[in-house]
Amino acid sequence: MALDVLLGLQWGDEGKGKIVDYLADQYDIIARFQGGPNAGHTIVIGKDKYVLHTIPSGIFRPQVINIIGNGVVVDPITLSKEMANLRAAGHNLDNLRISNKAHLILPTHRWLDAASEASKGKEKIGSTLKGIGPTYMDKTGRNGIRIGDIYSDEFTQKYNSLKEKHKNLLSLYPDVDFDFNEEEEKWLKSIKIIKEIPVVDSQYFINKALDNGKKVLAEGAQGSMLDIDFGTYPFVTSSNTVSSGVCNGLGVAPKRIGKVIGITKAYCTRVGSGPFPSELFDENGQELAVIGKEFGATTGRPRRCGWIDIPQLKYTIMINGVDELCVTKLDVLNTFDSIKIGASYKIDGKDTDELPYDLNSKGIDINYQEFKGWNSDLETVETIDALPQEASSFIAELESILEVPITFISKGPERKNLLVK
Repeated sequence: MALDVLLGLQWGDEGKGKIVDYLADQYDIIARFQGGPNAGHTIVIGKDKYVLHTIPSGIFRPQVINIIGNGVVVDPITLSKEMANLRAAGHNLDNLRISNKAHLILPTHRWLDAASEASKGKEKIGSTLKGIGPTYMDKTGRNGIRIGDIYSDEFTQKYNSLKEKHKNLLSLYPDVDFDFNEEEEKWLKSIKIIKEIPVVDSQYFINKALDNGKKVLAEGAQGSMLDIDFGTYPFVTSSNTVSSGVCNGLGVAPKRIGKVIGITKAYCTRVGSGPFPSELFDENGQELAVIGKEFGATTGRPRRCGWIDIPQLKYTIMINGVDELCVTKLDVLNTFDSIKIGASYKIDGKDTDELPYDLNSKGIDINYQEFKGWNSDLETVETIDALPQEASSFIAELESILEVPITFISKGPERKNLLVK
């Protein structure tokens, strides 16, 4: 049995959580493979709204095992709060597992993150200040503490050693407001809480499941344009958000990967700093932000908005080997008289549909293609074939240009507002 992958094709916030939640009952296991509490996967079930930061989005399907994979970095404080919120809403979490190789975010990681970002001044990269970067730095620097270590007799020694290393590093930065004693106390209490989650050797667990014919879906966090290697460096996250990251993040071989489902909004957004070629600074951009309620689920920061960017999408479709597309938030475009797509770039007077080495460089203009809006509510639309003609033309053009079938269209936050081909 192959392992399927679902991930974002833009700068995050594409609506991955909702799609994973919808698909979860078709799988036996849902596994997060990278990132940490900088993720914010919003799921609406009836009148209830949930925002998941670490726990996989299949958690609401009791029969489905949800695994926090080895590629994820875990903040015990965030995870314990998530657990408490879900239990208060009636979910017992018996279907949650965590990899013993997942790395822990320490309070001093968050302190370092805040101090480092503050020291950059105008050159800030837009960190979520969750300690993600410093934790991955310790992972690659072979200093990190993993979930399996919290059961070791040497845990306290390892923790204190890494804490002192961080405090020495903090002396290189300007002071920032961070109550370490309070955060450490919460962290140590949270360690005891997350011990309630059964620990697994996730690489064996998942590979054995696949050998036994179980269906597994790997859930990505952030978006492909935030990938540490292939994103808009240095305005990226600290992990591999693309499909190849599944291999390292869960311990599966490349040949195990089956279908790759890519998620894109019907327009484009970005949180924080960094290049965004199709960004709108006019009333259209403001309207997209207001109608789409474009605020980060993790940070609450307003998202920058723009028209959908075709060269950018072609790039991430190529990098990920995408087999199917899901277009989300089509309903946000309901009231626009005209809608645009960024069909190609113009760089140094030449048209191209390839991304330059550095999107941060100046001089990128967009060649736009314009479509007539549908000016109607999609609430009562129940099938893709029943979309208004103008909406169908828009989707058909995207499918033609991107050369990948669009098999899902989301027209609202609830489960019922997903159209499936």
